[in-house]
Amino acid sequence: MRTLDILSWVLMIIGGINWLLVGLFGFNFVSAIFGPLSVAARIIYAIIGIATIYAIAELGAMPRRWAHKVPCVPAPEVSPSQPLVR
Repeated sequence: MRTLDILSWVLMIIGGINWLLVGLFGFNFVSAIFGPLSVAARIIYAIIGIATIYAIAELGAMPRRWAHKVPCVPAPEVSPSQPLVR
């Protein structure tokens, strides 16, 4: 699932950068590579849309999957007569 999380975020970033280019410069990177609304460009747009829907649906579960689970280990007992070694 973590691999799918990474893939969805990478695709969303690529889609976001493409929309930034469209908004600022009127340049559509996907259309420049695959042709305006070609079958390949439409597939790319669909994949990016599916990745975005996946990320929205999994928004609550992603932090739990990515949380670092550190086992709770109790500190060793130190008596007052023992010197502390660092």
